[in-house]
Amino acid sequence: MPFTSFELGSLRLPNRLVMAPMTRSRSYVAGIPSPLTALYYAQRASAGLIITEGVQPSPAGQGYMDTPGLHTDEQVAGWREVTDAVHAAGGRIVAQLMHAGGAGHPANTGRLPVAPSAVRIGGQIFTPSGLQDTPVPVALSTAEVEATVRDFAAAARRAVDAGFDGVELHGANGYLVHQFLSRNANLRDDRYGGTVSGRIRFAVETARAVAAEIGPERVGIRLSPRNGAQGLAEDDADELYPVLVSALADLDLVYLHLVATGGDELNARIRDLWPNALVVNDPAATDPASAAERLLDWGADLVALGKSFLANPDLPLRLRVGAPLNEADLSTAFGGDHRGYTDYPTLALHPAAHPAAA
Repeated sequence: MPFTSFELGSLRLPNRLVMAPMTRSRSYVAGIPSPLTALYYAQRASAGLIITEGVQPSPAGQGYMDTPGLHTDEQVAGWREVTDAVHAAGGRIVAQLMHAGGAGHPANTGRLPVAPSAVRIGGQIFTPSGLQDTPVPVALSTAEVEATVRDFAAAARRAVDAGFDGVELHGANGYLVHQFLSRNANLRDDRYGGTVSGRIRFAVETARAVAAEIGPERVGIRLSPRNGAQGLAEDDADELYPVLVSALADLDLVYLHLVATGGDELNARIRDLWPNALVVNDPAATDPASAAERLLDWGADLVALGKSFLANPDLPLRLRVGAPLNEADLSTAFGGDHRGYTDYPTLALHPAAHPAAA
């Protein structure tokens, strides 16, 4: 089943294996992806779908070192080289739009991070001088929240201009959209805080604005119920996520990317509520082949895999023929050069790895 095709909006995916978004911190000049980035993604074009690393929709959206953006013409031009390379290799690719919110540091960006409220979240963050505590962020005004929604829509338009097949909104893993959902990170008393309907408003308004800009058939969103990343509390996840997913379903987004952290009952409830394609990532899975089979049998339409795609550019082929997998070198995951980025071997380079690949 992982190797059957799937229709995702206007895209025909040749298999059900999705390359999950993974920050690589290699955009060293003004948030512009490099030719090496184009090679990295093109090498992995056999994925049914590639979801890029998180891409900031505005300068304020950056949290980590050397992450790429989609808010300047130069960044669009850099991404065009990436999408052209992926398409030339037969692949499909969407940009994950990620605003880090309070998960940032002035040493990385030159500015204090912004967030729903002036509440310090998380613990430490990598900076050029090593790990540092995250600072107390600046609370966004109501007008600034509205402007941030527009930033996401503008970045989605730039993504299409850059040749992407669509975008994914990052509403998971403790970043800005997720921070708005959380009771301990969102202490607002305007329409973007307080009740469940208030705390989901930013996510829904952002998804609606992006869908209006480029079409809902080009828009997905990633959620991670009960993740707890960045110190977020989600004690009301059973109440909040069904309301959020129902509101997003009304927008007819092409897919929901669910990080399966919510527990069996909540995950099943989300599956029942979501009418379109469901991409599932299980961060606890250790074997990609068995994870793919299990999640597809459970009800996922597509399965997102991370580290195994990082280390295996030809992962679908390796899983299909039962070839051994390269192990990811996590010491080279963030920053650096081609090592641990574009130099992982493929079966084509090493056909003796499995007779069926020769």
